[in-house]
Amino acid sequence: MTISAADWAFDKADNQPFVEQLVRHATQAIGEGRWKPGEKLPSIRALAEQLAVSRFTVADAYERLVAAGLVVSRQGSGVYVARSPQTRRLVLEVDASASAMAQEVALLRQVMDTERFRYKPGSGCLPADWLGDQDIRSALRELARQPAPLTEYGTAQGHPALRSQLVLRLEQLNIQVDPSQILMTASASHGLDLVLRALVRPGDRVLVDDPGFYNFLTLLRLMGAVPVPVPRRLEGPDLALLRQALAEHQPVLYITNSVLSNPVGASVGRGRAYKVLSLLAEHGCWLLEDDIYADFDPQQSLRYASLAGFERTLYLGSLSKTLSADFRVGFIAGNPAMIAELTDIKLITGMSTPTSTETIMYRLLTGGRYRRHVEQLRRRLDEVREPTLGRFEAMGFRVEHRPAGGFFCWLRLPDGIGAGRLTSLAAEQNLLLAPGRHFSRQPEADSHVRINIAHCQHEAVWRGLDKALEQAAQSAAN
Repeated sequence: MTISAADWAFDKADNQPFVEQLVRHATQAIGEGRWKPGEKLPSIRALAEQLAVSRFTVADAYERLVAAGLVVSRQGSGVYVARSPQTRRLVLEVDASASAMAQEVALLRQVMDTERFRYKPGSGCLPADWLGDQDIRSALRELARQPAPLTEYGTAQGHPALRSQLVLRLEQLNIQVDPSQILMTASASHGLDLVLRALVRPGDRVLVDDPGFYNFLTLLRLMGAVPVPVPRRLEGPDLALLRQALAEHQPVLYITNSVLSNPVGASVGRGRAYKVLSLLAEHGCWLLEDDIYADFDPQQSLRYASLAGFERTLYLGSLSKTLSADFRVGFIAGNPAMIAELTDIKLITGMSTPTSTETIMYRLLTGGRYRRHVEQLRRRLDEVREPTLGRFEAMGFRVEHRPAGGFFCWLRLPDGIGAGRLTSLAAEQNLLLAPGRHFSRQPEADSHVRINIAHCQHEAVWRGLDKALEQAAQSAAN
């Protein structure tokens, strides 16, 4: 049986493109069973003439239906409704609990869950409406117009002009490098993975801040390494405990957020930095300085790399936090020999990084608007930081450190309330929190949460948090 052209609903007054109308109608007709498996669709010419549209429009619609598995094209015969059209509800995500690392990755999965959590004070990035995407869209249009092909590999170390631009940015932090000493990565996490592959072997000890970024621990476990937490004070790691850990464990690497640390929002002090570098040198321990929040730092804080150079120091940066969580670009700066080794590992494990993405980032950095964009983000964060912290204090939270910049705050919960329980109750209000156990192994970890102040600017957040706190208090009382 042949489906006639009259069976197609089509409205030229509809604002939706003609081809999308045709695909939508056919998808509905097949899904509802009005068009049966094996029935033949009109020829391209017949349907185009009947609907008074171009043959190209009909051909495009048929190709989309074939790609969706709803119809099949038989050369010399025509197009038919598929015998088993793809109309069933697909399972799009696996059961996360099946993973051996489910607990470690839970917060990452939740941050990316746009259906379950409408509000995300526990998120690790800025809200989409704070970043905007008009500049990115403009850069994409420019990229589409350029004569250079979009179908070739990029260079091994990444976009040369972007690396040269990053050299200028690092010079502002008193970090001296050549473009040859910079390796572009797909993200800061990708850069961290490359460094761990180069320096760490199963069973090796690696120092991490506590509290510190939870993905450091996850990646170390993936590598078979043993993380050694060192308590993080506001000025940097506890020196006595750092000295003890170096002597006892002989670690190969120390990973740290030097500036606006995640989750505390503190930056290393000059005196502490010199002593840390001296201790690491004494024990032959490498330092990986993760500085992905650099653009949010209003004080031009000290960096380890500006003091030590790159003999046994690596510097990790990112452009994702200020521009886009989707267009992910990171980079590593180090000595030439280490960059050469990391480049080889990058090529072996993932080939080159996308030239198109790096070109977009280069255009954004050099287009004249990036500096103003960052300044606007800083001002906006400065405007909401104190009012937001004040509201948390009014609810019984304790602010143990008021960051000078950035968007993270490490808060102590009201007495008697655990972060795990509060997080579960908040989830019932479609509210994502980041409990302290993800960031710290210290006994008091469950009394803390990491808060992203940029995600606390909706009244629904405060209503949901207030209800969760009330329920947690009642549960604790019982």
